[in-house]
Parts: sequence; structure tokens; C-alpha cells
Amino acid sequence: MSILDIFAWIVLVVLVFSTIAVVVFLAMLPGMIARKRNHPWVDGVTAGGWVTSILGFVLWPAVLIWAFVDWPAKPRLGSGDEATAP
Repeated sequence: MSILDIFAWIVLVVLVFSTIAVVVFLAMLPGMIARKRNHPWVDGVTAGGWVTSILGFVLWPAVLIWAFVDWPAKPRLGSGDEATAP
């Protein structure tokens, strides 16, 4: 086995591990964003991220958008929606 063969195996191993790391990171990303933004359905977003990774990331963009959208929106103070005091 020559030095070139050893180098090729090292490159192959690094590529495999980096690909696995990227896939795991992308599966975890919607859940991390939802948790950071105090989303009301953190568990659903997290499960959706992992399920879409198993299914080939087909619906992953929808889960990522869901992590950012907090719907129904929480009422904001001073928007005129709260009851006014006499």
C-alpha cells in the first residue's frame, strides 16, 4: 500500500464523517431554533426535523419555516388588543 492509497483512505474517512455530521446538524437545526425562540410546539418541530432527515429532507424547508413561525401569534402589549382600564 503506497502513501497515495493511505491518503485516499484518510480523505474518504474524513468525507464520510463530515457528511454524517452535516446530516445530523441539519436534522437538529429546526429543533434548536424552535427551542431558542420559545416556540409553543418545540417537540413537534424537533420530531419533524428528525423525520424529514430519515425521509431525505423532502419537507425539511417546511419544518424550518415552522420553527420560525409562532402561530397563532402571542398578543403584544400596547397593540390595542388588551382591555382598557377606566
